[in-house]
Amino acid sequence: MSKYDYLIVGSGLFGSVFAHEANKAGKKCLVIDKRNNIAGNIYTENIDDINVHKYGAHIFHTSNKEVWKYINQFAEFNRYTNSPVAVYKGELYNMPFNMNTFNKLWGVVTPEEAKKKIYEEIKEAGIKEPKNLEEQAISLVGKTIYEKLVKGYTEKQWGMKCSELPSFIIKRLPVRFIYDNNYFNDTYQGIPIGGYTKIIEKMLEGIEVKLNCDFFDNRQQLQNTANKIVFTGPIDKFYNYKFGELEYRSLRFETEELEIENYQGNAVVNYTEYEIPYTRIIEHKHFEFGKQSKTIITREYPDSWNKEKEAYYPINNDKNDELYKKYEEYSKKDKNIIFGGRLGQYKYYDMDKTILEALKSFKQEKDFE
Repeated sequence: MSKYDYLIVGSGLFGSVFAHEANKAGKKCLVIDKRNNIAGNIYTENIDDINVHKYGAHIFHTSNKEVWKYINQFAEFNRYTNSPVAVYKGELYNMPFNMNTFNKLWGVVTPEEAKKKIYEEIKEAGIKEPKNLEEQAISLVGKTIYEKLVKGYTEKQWGMKCSELPSFIIKRLPVRFIYDNNYFNDTYQGIPIGGYTKIIEKMLEGIEVKLNCDFFDNRQQLQNTANKIVFTGPIDKFYNYKFGELEYRSLRFETEELEIENYQGNAVVNYTEYEIPYTRIIEHKHFEFGKQSKTIITREYPDSWNKEKEAYYPINNDKNDELYKKYEEYSKKDKNIIFGGRLGQYKYYDMDKTILEALKSFKQEKDFE
């Protein structure tokens, strides 16, 4: 007899939701994580009364009422609205592209004036069949917006020229002909008061957790302790790169504590010039309307990925998606493994989609019983 019903590899959102549901259903779970903290990439660390998003900014947003109700079991959310600002050569622009942005770019005041300006630029470019990301972006928003607010940021993020990136990466660009700086269109939005780590702590109450425990360091023994494995790491690594390596982008963070009250006046400021190596600066206190006498900022640098670095973003181009399908098909033969999350399912998930996927996975488990 195995000691546990489920060995859950990774204490991020997918693993923790699955563990919570399984525990509630009377299943015995062991959650392991190679880091020295729970919560995966949504981990927030309290430093001098400021909840620092250690692995990049996370703003919870969803239009799914059930998901919103579910996450509110574990935390109270504030009224934070994501309204990032973009900096290009010392000029500030509102994101996503809206009437405030267009007024700053061209001095236009009405939606009709803004539409006319954008359509003139699209017509002038004359791109009928975009062959790459650059052409796709210009065909959607024109040259001015592309060059000032898309080009440099995208090239930093992907580590490639826009003219070398496939057009499908930008299927659409959010253009709003209203004076609204809210980045998301979702019905529900906010930041958990007290940080995300408290959510995961509540989810994992009554569940055995082992930190500083790398699955691959002691794989055989760990596998033998449970009837099933829920794996939220890279699927290709789990199968020892049997069909080849999937590609990812990584991130690097530089965090600094400053003896001033307010550094940039906004939680998220994007830097769209290619010459500035980081994509954004996060000022953490503004996520929770902090009044502390000091502040903490994090510069976020996109980074190339190798096996020694954390994988943050799957690169979902045709080549990688085809390779992932091979792993996905192969995994279906093994009824004792469940893959989840961005790395396990090789898909960029927002937090609400991660919760939905975890709930769906556990429901399927119950249905099979």
